[in-house]
Amino acid sequence: MTPPSAPHSVEIRGISKRFGEVTAVDGVSLAIGHGELFALLGPSGCGKTTLLRLIAGLEAPSAGTIVIDGADVTRTPPHLRPVNMVFQQYALFPHLSVEENVAFGLRYKGLPRRAWAAKVAEALALVRLDGFERRRPDELSGGQRQRVALARALVLEPKVLLLDEPLGALDQKLRKEVQVELKTLQRTLGISFVFVTHDQEEALALSDRMAVMSRGRVAQIGKPAEIFERPETELVAEFMGAANFFTAEAREAGPGLLGLRLPSSATLTVPAPGPPLGPFQPGDRVRFIVRPEKLALRAAPPEKGFAAVPVTVEDRVYQGASTLWLVRGPGGERFTVCGPGDPPAAANGARAFLCWDPEHTVIVR
Repeated sequence: MTPPSAPHSVEIRGISKRFGEVTAVDGVSLAIGHGELFALLGPSGCGKTTLLRLIAGLEAPSAGTIVIDGADVTRTPPHLRPVNMVFQQYALFPHLSVEENVAFGLRYKGLPRRAWAAKVAEALALVRLDGFERRRPDELSGGQRQRVALARALVLEPKVLLLDEPLGALDQKLRKEVQVELKTLQRTLGISFVFVTHDQEEALALSDRMAVMSRGRVAQIGKPAEIFERPETELVAEFMGAANFFTAEAREAGPGLLGLRLPSSATLTVPAPGPPLGPFQPGDRVRFIVRPEKLALRAAPPEKGFAAVPVTVEDRVYQGASTLWLVRGPGGERFTVCGPGDPPAAANGARAFLCWDPEHTVIVR
């Protein structure tokens, strides 16, 4: 593999995109490493697809700079950028065969048939579609059409592959299979993949790092486990499925520690957070989350050192490998608990204690 000529594969510096009075992307800056699988994650309308199109050159930025492999491509047209894009609906030509679809870009580069035939064969072998050369798109399954679109993008040997909701058109079972294939393919090629998704599970399963976006801005960048386990804001926590939000009052607890007192009078001690979350003064309002799978329901208060809030069990939802319990706290707050089995304390209408280890308390802003 040729050594990278720049410290990052893609650098986005202060990029903004306005459509009239609407700001779709607002001052985004981030860097994507060589050979990194990077996700742009967020709800519909957050600006993630617009940002992907800006990298591709399909949209012109209102402000900022885009650098790919050390070269400023901000004003470079799409066909001259070292990137290629796979669209959500694949955009295959229905009247062309698989081989002709994959070769389309090579033909427009002016290469003779002898030169591109070997490249097409190699690309189809890479996505495990050798033997399908003569078929047309309507003779393929959804997963096979997705792989044709990948081969068509990869045959041009881009330095960065861009994917817009790459698994969005597939059913759930096929999505799981293609996730594994896509990650294996990226590791084999060693090039940077940047993909857009609104599916948290997909981003967690596929990416090396991710940027969670909201209202045109990046709310948090990090590795999947960091963002899942330690979201920095309420917005990111809620989007990543941490449905349990608590409000507490800050108390003194000694050097490097923060005491929290809940409305139920329950107390716990956690490591004191640094900027931008802290420091907190006694009496300050503190918001924190505890993920559903970190909570437990018990019939009696737990041993010392664990947090406990009295609750009433309202409902139970069986999900096969796990069960969800919906409970209500003393102030009317609703919480979700996720775990295996069906403990005696979890019957509908039962009074129980919502318990967790204080180390699973995540303070957010």
